[in-house]
Amino acid sequence: MTDLAALAELHETAMRHALSLAANGPARGVNPQVGCVLLDAEGTIVAEGWHRGAGTAHAEVDALSKVTDATGLTAVVTLEPCNHTGRTGPCSLALIAAGIGRVVYAIADPGQASSGGAQTLRDAGVEVVSGVLADEAEEFLHVWLTATRNRRPYVSVKWASTLDGRAAASDGSSQWITGTASRQRVHEQRAASDAILVGTGTVLADDPTLTARGDAGELMPEQPLPVVIGERPIPGDAKLWDHPRGVLESGSRNLHEVLAWLYEQGIRRAYVEGGPTLASAFITAGLVDEYLVYLAPKLLGGDKLAVGDIGITSIGEARELRITSVESLGDDILITARSK
Repeated sequence: MTDLAALAELHETAMRHALSLAANGPARGVNPQVGCVLLDAEGTIVAEGWHRGAGTAHAEVDALSKVTDATGLTAVVTLEPCNHTGRTGPCSLALIAAGIGRVVYAIADPGQASSGGAQTLRDAGVEVVSGVLADEAEEFLHVWLTATRNRRPYVSVKWASTLDGRAAASDGSSQWITGTASRQRVHEQRAASDAILVGTGTVLADDPTLTARGDAGELMPEQPLPVVIGERPIPGDAKLWDHPRGVLESGSRNLHEVLAWLYEQGIRRAYVEGGPTLASAFITAGLVDEYLVYLAPKLLGGDKLAVGDIGITSIGEARELRITSVESLGDDILITARSK
């Protein structure tokens, strides 16, 4: 093995460890999950760190805090070091000040204000290596990267239906199409999201709580922020007013405007659970990043479809999706797909 090949293998091994460290950080919120390891001249890890949430030390600074002298060390970090001052200072400058000799990162920071760290490092004479395990890092940070690049939340649309695509019976009854395991998975997905989006029609018809609950019905530690989209007011006695996160009301029906507004509120992952009308509107607008489709082994017939008109009139116009997973949940199936 050549020296260059050995060095590349060393960087990849360190990057895999940095990605595992990054997973320790919170997946929700405005900041990405980032991990960092510091290597000495022999390739031995001498320090490691990860980002623990907004306002805390970034991964690079966390790792640097664990060594007394970082002169000449290599920093391997999952995302290009940031180049701006927010609640903390620029990681690029912290690495330069510490005397780091080489920085290896996986993918470029797409942030409008935070990008450019690699060039700052190069200008200061630091060797920079980019693109190490880029595909793995892209997948790991898929939600945050998509939201940051589009400057809107990553949108997951969920529905539950029978095998013939019905979300309710002809009389409107829909509890429960799916089984216990599927319903619990929905609560877990709610808890993993920054916000849960419904239309005013759903609030008026179902009076939902929109909380994330555990097996015993207890509130989970993490709760999505309920966001109600539509022009009609929420009734004063609606259960939503008791939600632990409060409620956000959007008077606009323009989904692009709503998502841009939510992004400015710090929402990076939105879970759409508002019934066929809202789901169809998001699909029609081309704003769905992920589909979460729960299928129950039942047939209902009738006109209560899970998805309505999405503006498609011919097979050639069909929205092409890529299935990323198929999972059995009791008698049900959960299909996860992404837009191509």
